Amino acid sequence: DNSFEQFIINYCNEKLQQIFIELTLKEEQEEYIREDIEWTHIEYFNNAIICDLIENVLYQVEGFVDKNNDLLYRDLSQAMWKAGHALIKSLFPEGNPAKINLKRPPTAGSQFKASVATLMKNLQTKNPNYIRCIKPNDKKAAHIFNEGLVCHQVRYLGLLENVRVRRAGYAFRQAYEPCLERYKMLCKQTWPHWKGPARAGVEVLFNELEIPVEEYSFGRSKIFIRNPRTLFKLEDLRKQRLEDLATLIQKIYRGWKCRTHFLLMRKSQIVIAAWYRRYAQQKRYQQIKSSTLVIQSYIRGWKARKILRELKHQKRCEEAATTIAAYWHGTQARRELSRLKAEARNKHAIAVIWAYWLGSKARRELKRLKEEARRKHAVAVIWAYWLGLKVRREYRKFFRANAGKKIYEFTLQRIVQKYFLEMKNKVPSLSPIDKNWPSRPYLFLDSTHKELKRIFHLWRLKKYLLEVEVIKFEHLHCKKYRDQFTDQQKLIYEEKLEASELFKDKKALYPSRYYGFALPITSTSRIFLLTNNNLLLADQKSGQIKSEVPLVDVTKVSMSSQNDGFFAVHLKEGSEAASKGDFLFSSDHLIEMATKLYRTTLSQTRQKLNIEISDEYAHE
Repeated sequence: DNSFEQFIINYCNEKLQQIFIELTLKEEQEEYIREDIEWTHIEYFNNAIICDLIENVLYQVEGFVDKNNDLLYRDLSQAMWKAGHALIKSLFPEGNPAKINLKRPPTAGSQFKASVATLMKNLQTKNPNYIRCIKPNDKKAAHIFNEGLVCHQVRYLGLLENVRVRRAGYAFRQAYEPCLERYKMLCKQTWPHWKGPARAGVEVLFNELEIPVEEYSFGRSKIFIRNPRTLFKLEDLRKQRLEDLATLIQKIYRGWKCRTHFLLMRKSQIVIAAWYRRYAQQKRYQQIKSSTLVIQSYIRGWKARKILRELKHQKRCEEAATTIAAYWHGTQARRELSRLKAEARNKHAIAVIWAYWLGSKARRELKRLKEEARRKHAVAVIWAYWLGLKVRREYRKFFRANAGKKIYEFTLQRIVQKYFLEMKNKVPSLSPIDKNWPSRPYLFLDSTHKELKRIFHLWRLKKYLLEVEVIKFEHLHCKKYRDQFTDQQKLIYEEKLEASELFKDKKALYPSRYYGFALPITSTSRIFLLTNNNLLLADQKSGQIKSEVPLVDVTKVSMSSQNDGFFAVHLKEGSEAASKGDFLFSSDHLIEMATKLYRTTLSQTRQKLNIEISDEYAHE
C-alpha cells in the first residue's frame, strides 16, 4: 500500500542517511587522514546509489499524479495575501501581485525536493547530533521484538561501522587556538598570555597537567582527545580555576574599594580638621587680642600712675629713705655685733657673722642697683619728653607746608609697621607640611604678602632639611666620639653630668670653678677619705684615723649658693657617729667632694643623698 506519501518519506530518509554517512563515517575518517593521525580505514556502505534510484520498493502508483499536483490555486493565494491580517499574508507569499508568475505552479514533489535540498544544505553548515530509532516489528505492537528486522536496520543504517569508528577514533577535537584560549589558565607557563605557537602552548599545557599520552594526539591544526573523561577532567579543572580567579578578582576589587574608601575618608578628615583648626585658631586669636587690649590698657595706666607718684615723691623720699636706712642698718649691725660677741665661744659664730655680712652686702648692692635703675629711668623719661618737644618745635614750621604728604607717609609707614608686627604673631608653625598662611589685610600689600609667603615657606623647608642633616651629622659624630672613650673617661663624664644636675644654676661656685677664699677661722686640717661604706677623717701629719662615719648615717649635705667652699655633713640623730655633732668642712674642691659622696651613697644605700643649697642658716 506504499503510495506517494511513503515515496517522498523514503526519499527524505535516504537523504538524511546519506548526510549521516558523510558526517560520521566518511568526513571523520577523512579528517583523521588530513590531520596525519594514525588510522586504519573502516569500510562502510554508501547509499548514494539508492538516493538516485530510491529504495527498491513497490509503490501503488494510483493517484500519484493527483497527489503530486498543488491543489492551492493561484486565485486563492492572491485572495489570502490581500487579507488585512499580517500572519495570513505571511503564509501565502506566492499571492503577492508583484511576484505573479504565469508559469505552471510547482508540484508537491518538486516543492518537497526543494525543501529537502534546503534542509541538506543547512545541515551541511552545522554540527548535528543524531538519535537513531529502531523499529522492533512491523505490527506496531508492544512486547514484540523481531531480531531479523532489527539486525537488518542496524546493518543498513551503518551503526556497526559508526561504533567501530567511534571506538577507534577520538571523542573530542578542537583547533589549537580555541583549545589554548579555553584552558590556558590551568598552566602557569601559558597564563595569562602565551607568546609562542598555539600547538606548542597546548603541548606545554597537557604536559603540565600530566595527562596520559595515549589519551590525546596532535594533528596538524587540531588536538584530538580520545576519552570523554579527559575532557570532563579539563572542564572540572577549568571550572575550579575560574572560581579561584573570580575569588582573586573579588579580593583585589574589595581591597581597591576599601583603599579608595579609606583615602576618601582620610582626605575628608584632613579637610574637616583643617577647617576646625582654622576656626579654633581664629576664635582663640580674637580672645587673646581682646584680653591683650584690656591688659595693655591697665598696664599703661598703672605705669603712668606709678611714674607720676615716683616723680612727685622722689626728691623728698630719697633723702628720708637714705637717712632712715643708714640709721637702721647701723643699729641692726651694732645689735648683731653685740649678739655675736656674746656667742664668741660658739664655734659657728664666725659663719653666722659672715652670712649676715654677705646678706647685708647683697641688700646694699641690691638697693644701690634699684636706686640707679630709678635714676636712669627718670633720666630716660625726661630725655624722651625733651626730645619729643625738641622734634615738635623743629618740624612744626615744616609740617604745615607738607602736612598732606607727611600724613600720608606717616600713615603708610604705620600701616606697614602694623602689618609686619601682626605677621610676627601670625606666622604659621615650622612644620614643613603646614600650608597655612595669614590672609592679606590690605589690597596694596598683595605682592608683598605673596613674596613673604614664598620666602617663609622656602626658608622653613631649608631650615628643616638643615636640621635633619645636622642631626644626622651630630649622631654619627657623637657616636664616633663616644666609641673612643675608655671606661675611666666615661666615669669622669658621668660624674661631671651628675655634678651639673646637682649644682648648675644653684651653686655660684659651680660654673666659675673658682673657690675664692677661706675664712680666717680656727680649724683643724683633716684628710677626707671616702670608701665604699664609710667616710673617714684622718690626721694630716700622722695619717691616724680620727673619725669614722658609716654612709648609712649621713642624712644630708648643706651649703650656701655663694662662691665659697663651706659645706656641712649632717648625721642621723641617735647614731654613734652623731655623738660629737655634724661636720663642717671648708675645701677648694667642694663640688668634687659632694658629687663623690652623693654617687657613693646612692650606689651603696640605693637612696639619693639630700643636697640642700640655701642662703638661710639653720643650726641643728
